[in-house]
Amino acid sequence: MAELAGLFLAAFAAATLIPMSSEAALYVYLHFHPEHSALAVAVATVGNTAGGMTSYLIGRLVPQRRIEPRALGWLRRYGAPATFFAWLPFVGDGLCLAAGWLRVCWWAALAFMTAGRLARYIAVALM
Repeated sequence: MAELAGLFLAAFAAATLIPMSSEAALYVYLHFHPEHSALAVAVATVGNTAGGMTSYLIGRLVPQRRIEPRALGWLRRYGAPATFFAWLPFVGDGLCLAAGWLRVCWWAALAFMTAGRLARYIAVALM
């Protein structure tokens, strides 16, 4: 049980600005507990999504300015579906923050973030 809590915390922290590899944590867990692969994928997905939504919330708390950076135009154009790619290294954390700052619909962002992260963890589990 403590190992699953550690996996959750690693996945949560990796979805924030803390540079960590949640994929490595999942891979190590699955190496020692291959019989719990579905549970481990679920725990990692929930933890990583919770971390992403925490970044989204922080973005929501930042006051909007009248002048919007041009780099956010594509996120405004594609909206919540763009958050499917929040699992990507380097840009994912910023994508979550930007989605919150732009006031992208939270439940749609949650759904797309979860789907993207789940797909990534399933791929890791199948390796």
